[in-house]
Amino acid sequence: MKSPMFLSLVIGSFYALSPTIYAGPFTSDQEESLQVLNRNFYFYRDFRNGEANPSGINSTLPLEEREGYRNEWAHGVIVNYNSGYTDTPLEFGFDAYGLLGMKLHSDEYTTGTNLLEFDPVTGKTKNAYGEIGGALKVRYKDTVLRYGNQFPNVPVIATSTVRLLPSVATGLSIEDKSFDNLALNAGYFYSMNPVDSTKDLNYFTTDYAVGIKADNIQFLGGSYKFDNKQNSVTVYTSKLDDVWMQYYLGGNYQYKFSNENSAKLATANYSNKDEGASKGGSIDTTAISVLGSYQYDAHTFSLGYQQVLGDEPIDWVAFKTMGANVSLLNAAQYATFSEANEKSIQVKYEIDFSKYGAQGLSFMGRYLYGWDMDNSDSTNPFYTKRHIYDQSVDNKHWERNFTLQYKIQHGFAKGLDVKLRQATHRATKGYRYVDIDEIRFIVEYPLSF
Repeated sequence: MKSPMFLSLVIGSFYALSPTIYAGPFTSDQEESLQVLNRNFYFYRDFRNGEANPSGINSTLPLEEREGYRNEWAHGVIVNYNSGYTDTPLEFGFDAYGLLGMKLHSDEYTTGTNLLEFDPVTGKTKNAYGEIGGALKVRYKDTVLRYGNQFPNVPVIATSTVRLLPSVATGLSIEDKSFDNLALNAGYFYSMNPVDSTKDLNYFTTDYAVGIKADNIQFLGGSYKFDNKQNSVTVYTSKLDDVWMQYYLGGNYQYKFSNENSAKLATANYSNKDEGASKGGSIDTTAISVLGSYQYDAHTFSLGYQQVLGDEPIDWVAFKTMGANVSLLNAAQYATFSEANEKSIQVKYEIDFSKYGAQGLSFMGRYLYGWDMDNSDSTNPFYTKRHIYDQSVDNKHWERNFTLQYKIQHGFAKGLDVKLRQATHRATKGYRYVDIDEIRFIVEYPLSF
């Protein structure tokens, strides 16, 4: 069922569902779509200061023989088909997807980038892997119910999209847009597929990767956009079964001085408290984050602050090996600046070169600095088993990110998106993350039918 040849045939067959060819019983053809995304991904991470790649067969070698980097290259195909709806009072339809990842370069000494599925003991990766799936959907007026494989995107559980293929969650979700400017969401997910595996797992993990597992996640919340559509507030609550209750409050505000001059303020805040059987130990922690931005012509300058209030880190749901996309404003390419009691600041600069004749070219640079990490008063056995921060040390770390992006605006290659991302991270000894230099080169080519 999941052989590369079979998957290639199935993914190719999605083209036959193009709205211009297939109408079938669905009459809402304007809502029918077929999207194909080709993603070519090169990942290189250099472990600095004598550290070595901890994955695959590399971890079994003598220290002096271990490779000090991860290095993989792969190509992915992501196909999404959304049907129209039946012409009935209670409307029916379906969503379908196909995922295919193909190895271009990998070896058992430098594996572990999460681009490819690999054997954790030998480090050997598969030449190809993938899956197919879908969800049934039912619509009544402005309310849609979906059951099956989905790609949720809310602050308390958002599909991870930072590697070759996205993670998948299976369960039930409801979206309602009956009220002006208000979107409501609720869901119950009980299994998932990680970003680098076709195996369906009947549990969820957490980003901190310390062995916490939950049978399911439930959530409820929504977003309200004010009449100008630029300002919004978002509220969610979720229950990671027998682990925690998580609460989220976020907001965005924009004030335009002129068409080329504006100020923005964003905030994203989480609070976690253990619940039920407390399978993740005692948890009582909150994170606040704010980011203010000023845009002048093609330039945007931003300043952010984030602080964790609690003796446990702020954590969020994960798909085994990768955390879900998170809304924390100081979460960077490598580190998330979310340790117990951590404070952090961010300085960011962005430029859109289209103002200077280079349509589709942009650049982002940012620097983040974190300090005061302290979990010495925590009684949680999961979050302290890696280490307890030594308070005789001035615990701190920093990360610098650069992103250069070019997206073709016209012609046969319209939509082709090329990104070069670089990260440098340095920390005092004993911090959660080691020192690294990292490069990600990503080329994406979307097709719509």
